[in-house]
Amino acid sequence: MAHYALIMLVAGVGIPILAALNAALGVRIGSPAAAATVLFVVAFLSSLIVAVVAGPQGFARLAGVPKHLFLAGVLIAFYVLTITFIAPHFGVGNAVFFVLLGQLMSAAAIDHFGLFGAQVTPIGLTRAAGIAVMAAGVWLTQLA
Repeated sequence: MAHYALIMLVAGVGIPILAALNAALGVRIGSPAAAATVLFVVAFLSSLIVAVVAGPQGFARLAGVPKHLFLAGVLIAFYVLTITFIAPHFGVGNAVFFVLLGQLMSAAAIDHFGLFGAQVTPIGLTRAAGIAVMAAGVWLTQLA
């Protein structure tokens, strides 16, 4: 399990870097939407290479999956478009901190109710306190 935590920690480190790089690209080219599109083209090509190397059999099963699962693509597009537009005006830290607050609330609800096939992890007093402390920490970063 420690290796999963480490991988996700590295992914978390990458989110503000992604936001800063794409926001800077959007400012330089004068179009947050074009910057987001470039990001997705690079991401698509990277994912395609990994999928082909890992074995493309997953693509054959796409027709049988529930269509609501494709909403994830819309959500990541929303995130990238908004962070690319808002970060230069609001600050990368501010933007990512509010994204983090949204992630805490959403993750807690998904786990509590076992939404989308997630493992059920009820929100008990200890977990609620931990989420509240994390949310308070996010809020404290906004006071400076």
